Amino acid sequence: MKLKGLGAGLISVWLSGFLLIALSFYGTLLLSPSLHNPSFSSDSSTSPRITIFTALHDSSSSFDSQAIHSWLALSSQVKIVLFTQHNNNSSFTDTFGSRLLLDSTVDFTFLGTPFLHSMLARTEAYASDIAVLIDPHTLLLPDFISALNYADHELDRDWLLVSSSVNIPRFPFHWDQTGRFWRQYNGKRVRFGELQKMISLRSLKSNSSEGSNMIMAWNNVDSPLHCGVLPPFLYQRGTHNQWIVNEALSCKRRFVFDATSTISSVSIGNAERKYDTRSWEYIGNSHLGKLYGSLSKSYALPKLLKCNKRYILVTASDGFRTREKISACISRSKSRSLKLEPVKKDQAVSPLKFPYDLESLLPLVADKNRTVVLSVAGFSYKDMLMSWVCRARRLAVPNFLVCALDDETYQFAILQGLPVFFDPYAPKNISFNDCHFGSKCFQRVTKVKSRTVLKILKMGYNVLLSDVDVYWFRNPLPLLHSFGPSVLVAQSDEYNTTVPINRPRRLNSGFYFARSDEPTIAAMEKVVKHAATSGLSEQPSFYDTLCGEGGVHRLGDDRCVEPETNLSVHFLDRDLFPNGAYGDIWLKEDVRGECEKKHCYVLHNNWISGRLKKLERQMMKGLWDYDASMRMCV
Repeated sequence: MKLKGLGAGLISVWLSGFLLIALSFYGTLLLSPSLHNPSFSSDSSTSPRITIFTALHDSSSSFDSQAIHSWLALSSQVKIVLFTQHNNNSSFTDTFGSRLLLDSTVDFTFLGTPFLHSMLARTEAYASDIAVLIDPHTLLLPDFISALNYADHELDRDWLLVSSSVNIPRFPFHWDQTGRFWRQYNGKRVRFGELQKMISLRSLKSNSSEGSNMIMAWNNVDSPLHCGVLPPFLYQRGTHNQWIVNEALSCKRRFVFDATSTISSVSIGNAERKYDTRSWEYIGNSHLGKLYGSLSKSYALPKLLKCNKRYILVTASDGFRTREKISACISRSKSRSLKLEPVKKDQAVSPLKFPYDLESLLPLVADKNRTVVLSVAGFSYKDMLMSWVCRARRLAVPNFLVCALDDETYQFAILQGLPVFFDPYAPKNISFNDCHFGSKCFQRVTKVKSRTVLKILKMGYNVLLSDVDVYWFRNPLPLLHSFGPSVLVAQSDEYNTTVPINRPRRLNSGFYFARSDEPTIAAMEKVVKHAATSGLSEQPSFYDTLCGEGGVHRLGDDRCVEPETNLSVHFLDRDLFPNGAYGDIWLKEDVRGECEKKHCYVLHNNWISGRLKKLERQMMKGLWDYDASMRMCV
């Protein structure tokens, strides 16, 4: 009986203990702020998936490791996508782990500045509930997640949250080794409230209202932020933040609100970075803001405030009594709010002044062999130029250079981030649609190419001249370099498969490689001089000068030797470098497949008359890499 009593007592104690544990767990759930107040974060599976996007400018390749640490510490549901020109830097993933991804598929300028419209288009490729766009030097504190949770749970429509950060030259704390806490440099742990207090004090001294270091976050990432097309703004070069907010408000697809007063964020060194960069990039963004968009008046965004530990949205239309009840919160928020200036569209847009000419561009773009890839284009071929540029970028050929034949192409190329220079001696009044092979316009334009190549050769750089209608499958430069000095390598324009490829006037001056050596320079001087007195295009001048009229200086079936300079001319294998009429390649159903079977390096879209026919053929055959409507590479 005693044993039974003892057993019953033990069971009673065990049940009582179990009940206490259960009640304690239930009480914890009841008191857990993350379940009942959206002002707190949660790492549960019900929390929204958040992807933070940022980009590195290749000119500095700098990032703030503290900023990235602060993002990863927000929630286990946060992952980071870092847009960069080079995704082979393992130090990032070694330091931050698998939650940080590198993406090199967006468009950059030749100086390494990323394009915002390409970045935003790329955000749609990642599965996420909330997308965030942020400066790589901006630190975030946990109340950022609280604000996102509020918007995600409480707003019943698509939304766009914007917030401005406080600028400070240096953050006086660092992450400890565990990656969980901020510490002072004496080792003392810093609590969240202390960080908030520091940010509030700094905000009184800092201008955090200009929008240059804005944070943007939005839900339903597959839905656009605004109506219409985003111009090719350069990321972090001004204007685009104001422009997007303007257009989002005008479009009315999303509820746009300012969460500056409820989000603790710090931008490290932003004021210094803003003014030590290239001013023409800011001017270019300003031009785009004036040219495009629909809204140009001042506005007041609804504000997300925190009163008595709860979030409240306040708009300009709220009644007096509502505003009176939360007047203290409103008063505190005035020290930290976002005041964006309207995009001023009434001012005249003057032409962009690009601070580079040919001489200053060459050392910036040339590769280690002092080689550049040159293309020459007028405004009628601007889209084909961009498809050619996109293809070069896809093949990792960054050493290209563009010679603009007119001011329209020059201005267009600047805004597209291309290394461009203007030829002041280019012919005027270039026809938009009738500058095709054989026309008077074509004859005048082609002579610009040989003159420009000669000029570059004399500056000590090798040149691969490629027309924009030459589609590249592979990078041909390693092969072309292998021919050695005193050899000019050119495409053959011969289409007949039963005759020599170096027949009279079959040298195609739309694709050739010239080295900067004495024989080549001397021979090119003769070509330019011959073309200047010819009533034809430059192409016959190349052949007649280098191979002799009627081909008297030919050697074998694929070479010539110019006797005075001893320059050799090598005609390229047509299977590897086919012209537009060789083998009826353009008539094949699968042109790309046919060229891949032949291991083509390039395919020339010539032997067809007319700009529109040329464009149509290249697009219809799937050899097109530029979306003109979105102004970005495909």
